[in-house]
Amino acid sequence: MHPPLQGIRIVEFEGLGPGPLAGRMLADMGAQVTVIARRQRGAVADQLGGSKPSPLRRGKTIVPLDLKQPAELAEAMRLVSTADGLIEGNRPGVMERLGLGPAECAARNPALVYGRMTGWGQTGPLAQTAGHDLNYVALTGLLSLSARPGQAPITPPTVLGDAGGALGLAFGMVCAMLDARATGHGRVVDGAIVDMVGMLGSIALWVRNNGQLDGDQPSPFHESPFYDVYACADGGFITIGALEPQFYALLLTKLGLEDVDPAGQYDHAAWPALKARFTALFLSQPRAHWDNLLGGTDVCYAPVLSIVEAARHPHNVARGLFVEREDGTLDTTGAPRFLAPDA
Repeated sequence: MHPPLQGIRIVEFEGLGPGPLAGRMLADMGAQVTVIARRQRGAVADQLGGSKPSPLRRGKTIVPLDLKQPAELAEAMRLVSTADGLIEGNRPGVMERLGLGPAECAARNPALVYGRMTGWGQTGPLAQTAGHDLNYVALTGLLSLSARPGQAPITPPTVLGDAGGALGLAFGMVCAMLDARATGHGRVVDGAIVDMVGMLGSIALWVRNNGQLDGDQPSPFHESPFYDVYACADGGFITIGALEPQFYALLLTKLGLEDVDPAGQYDHAAWPALKARFTALFLSQPRAHWDNLLGGTDVCYAPVLSIVEAARHPHNVARGLFVEREDGTLDTTGAPRFLAPDA
């Protein structure tokens, strides 16, 4: 099947992280993405990316331009004038000062969808303030949910904030481009990471509103024995997520814990002692033992893998999830995937 966004033209003003990731998501779906890149890389890009090619540029056409030069600024506007969508990730007001703001671009291209990728959004007290993934997630309240009682929250990978924001911007732009195709009128997509992370936390809010998170009662996601990360004898780790009664009962059977009544799964008073048993049991064998016993069953199990291990796991290999290049660098395939109705 042909890619669903084939024929869509996007101009991306290259920035850090989430904006380029949104552009790559659209490119993976078949969009023609032209990146207006700075002639010199920024300090953060040099430090984090080094000399290796950026996977965020995959499938894109790179056009280096100095937007402070009138002729090159005019070339940028020429590209925008024939595009379906634009992605930029500057602080509010920067594009306007360049003469490339939404109003100026709409005057040249009324159907343009103008995607704005920021952490805090286009408005609000923090709109002009610097920030990064960790800060945005913290402000939504969701970072606090990673903390065990009395401990500091963990620092999540940029998947949660930056990538969540990128996904939201890409989704919003496709929605707006569909409308523009029908009406001939574009619009601005305010892709604030705080908005997207907050929205993606809707399931957590549902659980919290029912007293299972962020309250005085023990949480199944922090204190229970059946939803946690456990250490193994060889230094590896495994995850258990047996929230449903039938999965929990199967877990007890697999572990040989016949003396534990599955009906008492949510007996909070029993959790500390049972968690101690789980901890000691999982620590008594290497990770491979638990892979063989619990892998591929309905106990909701997975080993904690390094990136290299994940690239070689049979399930990920079967799906072609990772791409390993000759120099050892890794990339992933585009997602989601599309299948024919009769596949």
